[in-house]
Amino acid sequence: MQHIISIHNVNNELAWQEVLKWESLHKNECGNPKLKRFGGKASDYSPRARMRSWLGYELPFDRHDWIVDRCGKEVRYIIDYYDGGDVNPEDYKFAILDVRPAMDSWENIWDRMVVAWWRWTRS
Repeated sequence: MQHIISIHNVNNELAWQEVLKWESLHKNECGNPKLKRFGGKASDYSPRARMRSWLGYELPFDRHDWIVDRCGKEVRYIIDYYDGGDVNPEDYKFAILDVRPAMDSWENIWDRMVVAWWRWTRS
């Protein structure tokens, strides 16, 4: 049971670090985002996960939606969890996380476009 708790804690911490990277786009409007609530949606695949599966990639084994309080504004993030192989016994990492803002607001869509542009022009 201790191993399961450790794996869960590592996944949550890694996901939060990825959320904070996205939130850094808004550091001037809110320097202290907080996790407000979250929920699991293991059998409700995100549109991105479904499109990837049509291209032959595996489906995630889990999905969470996290609601972040950005200094009074609620922002939803989608986290798809993919199997990354055996659990590393030293740091309990095994999942590959795909963390991004949900495309449910123009602001989130803009953030995703900005980051896509950066990744495309800086790689």
